[in-house]
Amino acid sequence: MQLRSTPEIVNGALWCAWFVSWMAAALWRDRAATQPPRRSQIVYRLLAISGFLMLFESLPVLDRPLWHLPDAIAWTFVAVNFAGLAFTWWARIHLGRLWSSNVGRKADHRIVDTGPYGIVRHPIYTGIILASLGVATVRATAGAYVGVALLTFGWYVKARLEEKFLREQLGAAEYDAYSHRVPMLLPFAIRKNAQATKRA
Repeated sequence: MQLRSTPEIVNGALWCAWFVSWMAAALWRDRAATQPPRRSQIVYRLLAISGFLMLFESLPVLDRPLWHLPDAIAWTFVAVNFAGLAFTWWARIHLGRLWSSNVGRKADHRIVDTGPYGIVRHPIYTGIILASLGVATVRATAGAYVGVALLTFGWYVKARLEEKFLREQLGAAEYDAYSHRVPMLLPFAIRKNAQATKRA
């Protein structure tokens, strides 16, 4: 990765610190009681890995800067990156031992709909997407934005798989009620749609 500015270096350091702390926190979880077949989780993993690689290290043809941000604006997007990563940690701490890197159900699994889970159903994915946008805007390359697109699609695929599995495991009625109250990845998306439906 060819770093070109102090904001970009700080973005990289933030992600490194996040990754190391996230891996360490993986010890703080309960074992899954049941999981969907591992093959069903291959697609989103490949998308996520490809997205991370493109976000930080694109192909040469896609790694040329599209623009040069003034420092003040670049630091604003460093703050966006930090906010996204902080949002993932709020969600991780709030979820506690129910968290898992794989799709699965714990023995005492329940729907968590408070804290960040009252804002979006998948706040960890939302936070990573927001943070990746901050990184891509500072890097300002086509490859970095391809990385954001791959990451976003990967988390969407995982979210759909997770929701299908939890709906089957925890009961469709309860999960559907939650999904009608709280949007999947974009805050306030459902409320806007509901208001549009009422006006129609």
